[in-house]
Amino acid sequence: MKMGMFQTPFLGPERTPAQVFDWAVQQGIAAEKAGFEEYWVGEHATLNWEAIPSPELVISALVRETSRIKLGPLAHLLPYHHPATLAVQTAWLSHILQGRYQLGVAAGAYPTDAAMRGLTDLGENHKMMFEALEIMEKVWAGKPFQHDGAYWKAGLADSDPGHPLRDQRPWGGAMPMAMTGLSPNSPSIRFAAERGWIPASVYSGNAGLIDHFNIYAETAAKHGHKADRSVHRVVRDVFVADTDAEARKLAIEGGMGRAWREYLLPVYHAFGIFEGLLERTGKTKADVDGDFLADHMWIVGSPETVREKIEQWCDELGGPFGTLMIYSYDYIDNPTPWEESMQRLAQEITPRIGARVPA
Repeated sequence: MKMGMFQTPFLGPERTPAQVFDWAVQQGIAAEKAGFEEYWVGEHATLNWEAIPSPELVISALVRETSRIKLGPLAHLLPYHHPATLAVQTAWLSHILQGRYQLGVAAGAYPTDAAMRGLTDLGENHKMMFEALEIMEKVWAGKPFQHDGAYWKAGLADSDPGHPLRDQRPWGGAMPMAMTGLSPNSPSIRFAAERGWIPASVYSGNAGLIDHFNIYAETAAKHGHKADRSVHRVVRDVFVADTDAEARKLAIEGGMGRAWREYLLPVYHAFGIFEGLLERTGKTKADVDGDFLADHMWIVGSPETVREKIEQWCDELGGPFGTLMIYSYDYIDNPTPWEESMQRLAQEITPRIGARVPA
């Protein structure tokens, strides 16, 4: 099993833009140093707890600070960008990173992000995403085209031999793509499978993950893509410390616990996915506190405890998957325990999980 990080980020609303940017860059450097394979950066314009509106700025800052780790947005919200501009920008970054760039895309799920762009009907977002992808793929093909669509106009002119146009194709000729899924029967996971893209599932209980695995495998096979479970990324919170008690304290009383209390639990309620947290626990919503999250939602403990919990979790899922991705939380004031947890995960624990990932 490999390690990755999803830098959403979940930082307190009191953090300044400079603090958010510095932490995001610092975490990317720490992730590479720890041995992580991937570092993904979120995009939101209006959310107090997810305050990176331009993931490409963080990625660009990390170009010169890293040499191995793969970088990418997760995700660029396609309805909020002109697709031709975004296609050129991402293709350029793919050349700068020379094979270390991966592009995550999404339709956007928060009404406030949409409203800022003058969009009041989120029901249009998926249609806009599909049209945006059509335009982006035409730009990346590098051939002349003219697109007059429902939402955008775009085109690539014929090249003048005396003034040739810049090649807009991505590094290696194809753009590595990813989509995230959270809900049961996720249309995003299905769409990723149809196109042979990277699927990233956000943990909301084992039943949802098994559903995602099955959807991806069945759909990918139908469309002639390799239904390989090793490509599956799963996002789940993990904290490792010397002892179980210390790990629980750092998680519950630190940035992870605060973000869940003040932000993530209300979000899970709003999106109707809270029930996945309660499966097979015998608990109700009223029982959910830091201890419940540490016992049932997060994986926290000593290195040995965390390894055992991850192995048991993989057994419950029917086998291991490819990459475990952790969120990043607000440990700005004391980053050492958090970064030590990252190192232990990547160096001591996950290399021992799933030596053979089932297809």
